[in-house]
Amino acid sequence: MKSISLILNCVLIAQLTFGQAPPPEYSELVKKAFSLYETKEYKASASTYSDAFKANGWVGLIDDRYNAACSWALAGYPDSAFNNLNRIASKGNYANYDHIIIDSDLNSLHSDKRWQPLLDQIKFNKDKAEANLNKPLVHQLDSIYVADQKYRMMFDSVEKTYGDESKEMQDLGRIMHEKDSINLIKVKTILDKYGWLGADSIGEQGNTILFLVIQHADLKTQEKYLPMMKEAAKNKKLPTSSLALLIDRIEMRNGRPQIYGSQVSLKDGKYAPYLIIDEVNVNKRRAEVGLEPLEVYLKRFNIDYTLPTK
Repeated sequence: MKSISLILNCVLIAQLTFGQAPPPEYSELVKKAFSLYETKEYKASASTYSDAFKANGWVGLIDDRYNAACSWALAGYPDSAFNNLNRIASKGNYANYDHIIIDSDLNSLHSDKRWQPLLDQIKFNKDKAEANLNKPLVHQLDSIYVADQKYRMMFDSVEKTYGDESKEMQDLGRIMHEKDSINLIKVKTILDKYGWLGADSIGEQGNTILFLVIQHADLKTQEKYLPMMKEAAKNKKLPTSSLALLIDRIEMRNGRPQIYGSQVSLKDGKYAPYLIIDEVNVNKRRAEVGLEPLEVYLKRFNIDYTLPTK
């Protein structure tokens, strides 16, 4: 699912299908379900997602419903997978067509007669959501999104199958670098012509992919567009949480302590948070930009973290 390099696999932007914010029990069960997914205990993961939905009156976040569908599909239960996907498509107006068609977790569903009608509904949602957008730019950014995510979504499986130092990993890294270079040229052209575009003109996904391409770019490029992105965040054209991730990456690359704790590094064979300035108050800063507590965020990477008290 979500990786350290911000891979947008099964985990998507959290949105409520309907209803109020879920209770604490829901959040705990979802975290457990995610952990089970990461250890490939797919049936247990899917069942735990169901327990979470039950605890919230069968109401779920769109990303959690999607992730439940991934686990059900990988466990070999297509009926339950389609139940969750159809729910978010019909009731949640799920519209990320470009993501679902490349998500390998759902490959087992592609030959099912229910797959194409599901895609048709999601495509309808996408077209409706983008009716008033700059369609030529949206189309261009859609293709950039696929190029950015397709090979990143293969990273974990290739690493686990062939090893970190394998030829297969080197080949995958080379392809990712080539795609990133091409994507960066396209995105820089867009930014230099239009400035930072908000979701009101290119949609949520288009806005996200602009950020991802810059987040994956070289330090010089990141520093060049940082002022533009700060202004965009100020004008609500870029989530402050995204800006925080970029700032952390720039600080780390310059050898300075990060501010929000979003970046991790490999230390003694294990991943751990990169150095954080004023670490005691990191969660206060994270809350100010819309980020979850650091210990919750790091749990997604199987990092046990305790906030220091002094």
